[in-house]
Amino acid sequence: MQDLKIIAGNSNPELTQEIVTNLDKELTEASVDRFPDGEIHVHVQETVRGASVFVVQSTSPPVNENLVELLLIIDALKRASAKQIAAVIPYYGYARQDRKQTGRVPISAKLVANIISTAGADRILTVDLHAGQIQGFFDIPVDNLRGDPVLAKTLNDEISSEEGVVVSPDVGGAKRARKVSQKLNLPLAIVEKKRDRRDGGVKVLNLIGDVKSKRCLIVDDIVSTAGTLTEVAEILKERGASHIEAICTHGIFAEDALDLIEKSSINSVTVTNTIKNPEAEKTDFINYISVGDLFARTIKRIYEEKSVSTLFPHS
Repeated sequence: MQDLKIIAGNSNPELTQEIVTNLDKELTEASVDRFPDGEIHVHVQETVRGASVFVVQSTSPPVNENLVELLLIIDALKRASAKQIAAVIPYYGYARQDRKQTGRVPISAKLVANIISTAGADRILTVDLHAGQIQGFFDIPVDNLRGDPVLAKTLNDEISSEEGVVVSPDVGGAKRARKVSQKLNLPLAIVEKKRDRRDGGVKVLNLIGDVKSKRCLIVDDIVSTAGTLTEVAEILKERGASHIEAICTHGIFAEDALDLIEKSSINSVTVTNTIKNPEAEKTDFINYISVGDLFARTIKRIYEEKSVSTLFPHS
C-alpha cells in the first residue's frame, strides 16, 4: 500500500493516528497552520503524485474553521496531482440542515456537499449521517458507515430482556435504536416529541413502551446541547426507570451540555471519538469508544477496491 497516504487536519489528530496505526502506515507530512490574520495555510510536505490520499477531518466545532481546512487540503492535493482524494469526515457538520422546514432558509447540508465536491474530493467516508438522504446530495460515492454495531459492543455485560430496554429519543431515530435492540435482544421503547421551531426547545408528548424498573439505554446519533437527552431522561425517571444511560455516535457537547447531563437523571453517556472535546474527556460520566479500527478497515477496503457493505452484514 505504498501509494496509500493519510493526511490529518486539526479537528481530530488522535483519531487519525489510530487509523494510521491500524493500517500500519505513517502519517503523510503536512502542515495546516494560520497566518497572523487568521487565514489558513496548508502545505503538503511529501509528494502525493499518483497516490490515493485519505484526508481525515471532522467538520465539528469550530465547524467553519474545520470545513475550510478540509477544503484547502483537498485543493492542495488536487493541484499536487493526487490520483484519488477521499474526504474522511467522521462527523459531517451542517447535516441537521438537510431540508427546508420553513421559508427562506438554505439547505446547508446540500451546499456543503457541493463545496466539498467542487474542491476536488472524489469520494466521502463518514459514519451515521444525521439524515440518510444526504448521501444523495453528493455526485460522488459516499460510504456512510453504520454506528449501531459499535454502539452495541459498548455493553460488556449481558442485559436480560426483563431488566433492560433500548429507548429511541424520537420516532425518527427508531430504526437506529431498533438495530441496537435487536443486537442486544432487548425490547424497544420510543419517545414521541415535538420541537418548537421558534426556540428549538423540545416537548415530550408520549412514551411508547414499558420502562418501569428497567435499565434504559437511550440510543441516538448526536448529542449537541443535550436538551433532548436530558428531557427524555426525566420522562424515563418519572415512568420508573431504575438506571439511565445514553449511547450515541457523535458527542458535540455544545454550550452547557456537560452541566445539563451531570445534573440530570442520566448515569453515563458513551460516545465514539468522531469528535474531539477536551472538556468532555475530563469528566467521569462521559465515556469514549474508538472508531479508528472501523475507519482503517474501511479505508483498506476502498483502497483495494473491495466491498464496504460486507463490513456490516444484515442482521
